[in-house]
Formats: sequence, C-alpha cells, structure tokens
Amino acid sequence: MSLLDHTIAALAAQAIVGRLTRNWWLGAALPSAYFVGREIAQAEYRWIERFGGGLRANMPWWGPLDIRVWPKLDQWVDWIGPVVTTCLLAWIVQRRGR
Repeated sequence: MSLLDHTIAALAAQAIVGRLTRNWWLGAALPSAYFVGREIAQAEYRWIERFGGGLRANMPWWGPLDIRVWPKLDQWVDWIGPVVTTCLLAWIVQRRGR
C-alpha cells in the first residue's frame, strides 16, 4: 500500500462505522487501532530479526517500541496518518453536529 492508502482505508472504514452507528469517534478508534496494531506487529518482527536471534522469547516487552526498529518514515506515516485523519474527521463531525 502507498502512504495514502492506509489513510484512505481508515477513512472509508470510519465512514461506514460512523454512518451505521452515528458514532464517528468509534469509527475513528476501530481503524486507528487496526493500523497501530499492524505497525506494532511489524515492529515486533523487525526487532526479533535484528536483535532477538529470530526468537520471540528473546524480545522484551518494549521491543516493538524500540526506536531502532522504526527507521523509515513510511513506518511512522502508516499509523500516524490514519490516527490523525480519523480523529480530525470525528472532531469535525462532532463540531458540526452542535
């Protein structure tokens, strides 16, 4: 996926959940949690490969949060984009509804 694809997918999921439940914050939380979790899981694998000798048992609890396994900008944008845009849209919808 390209840098914008994650954000577009998150906004689409938010729109579906927001329209069905009328809760745009829930619509923001679900895809945001998915993309954050996805990137954390990928960081776990990078840590295990790089520092854990290929064994998950060697990884400390903070392994996926180790800044050394987040060297590329796209790894950051892949979760920050969906979180920021879905929260911004939820806030706009909430403000418009007042």
